Amino acid sequence: MKIKRVEHIAIAVHNMAESMAMLQRTLGLELDYEEAIGSANLAMFPVGETSLELLQTDDPNSPITEWMTEHGQSLFHLCFEVEDIDAALDELRAKGVKLRDETAKEGHGGSRIAFLDPASTGGIVIELAELPAGHD
Repeated sequence: MKIKRVEHIAIAVHNMAESMAMLQRTLGLELDYEEAIGSANLAMFPVGETSLELLQTDDPNSPITEWMTEHGQSLFHLCFEVEDIDAALDELRAKGVKLRDETAKEGHGGSRIAFLDPASTGGIVIELAELPAGHD
């Protein structure tokens, strides 16, 4: 599996507008885009070759809500960009890694994503993302 970079670091937040304003005001970060995927709202802020992703949801059954109930507003997951997500999932399966997502699904910015089961990663939530062709 070829990991190209840390694609983003996700932060679960209580209030999207307040968190976005803080990043802009305090750190001078500029919003790249906002998007809704299922019940989650996200905002991406580029920082060099990586982004900070803010995540908020009102869905009581969302993994984001579950996380925030246990940990509060905090770092939620790390996302690694991979060259070929299908090959990466096959390799991880062969290594005995448990997967939350057995196949890739639609993710942020037109990417294909999959999450690993934290039981196989020491409790760290890890997402893999294959970005669409031509994405910078």
